[in-house]
Amino acid sequence: MAEPTHLDPIRSQKPEIRNPQSEIRNQEELSHFDAGGKAVMVDLGGKEETHRVAVAGGCISMRPETFRLIQEGGTKKGDVLGIARIAGIMAAKRTSELIPLCHPLPLTRIEIRFEMKEETSQIEIESQIETVGRTGVEMEALTAVSVAALTIYDMCKAVDRKMTIESIQLIKKSGGKSGNFLRPQTVSEQ
Repeated sequence: MAEPTHLDPIRSQKPEIRNPQSEIRNQEELSHFDAGGKAVMVDLGGKEETHRVAVAGGCISMRPETFRLIQEGGTKKGDVLGIARIAGIMAAKRTSELIPLCHPLPLTRIEIRFEMKEETSQIEIESQIETVGRTGVEMEALTAVSVAALTIYDMCKAVDRKMTIESIQLIKKSGGKSGNFLRPQTVSEQ
C-alpha cells in the first residue's frame, strides 16, 4: 500500500516570504521529515553540545474583575500565579512527552515570569529555558508559556470564561548551528 502523499504539495511549495536572517527555512529542509516525506526524529549524534537559551512569551486577557481577583489573591483555588509558575516549569520538563518528535533534554534552567498589566487587564507570561545540549529549547519555552496561561485560565474559568490566551511566540534564542534569533519589536510593543 502506498504512503499517503498529502504532504507532497506542501513540501514542494516555495515560501513566498523571504527572510533575510534565515529564520524561516525552505520547506524542503524541514528536519522532521525524511526524503520520502515520513516523520522522523532528528539525529543529534553528529551535533556539538552548546549552551542553548530560548525565551518565549504570551499573554492572557481577562475582565478587570478577574484581574483584580488574581492580583489580590482572592480566588478560591489559591495563588494563581504561583501555581501557573509551577505548571509552566513542569510543562517545560515534560515537553518531549507532549510533542512527539521533541528530544528529552536535561534542562539546566527554567524561569517563568509574569507581568501584570492593570490598564489592559492582561498578564504577560515569559519563560526562559536553558540547557547545554545538541538541540535547542524553543519548544520547551513555548510549552511552558502555553501551560502557564492554560493554568491561569483553569484556575479562573469559574468567574471568567471569556479570558483569551494570545500571542504565544518565540522571543529569542541562542546557541546551536542556526545561531541567534531575536524577534523584532512591533511599534505597539515599544
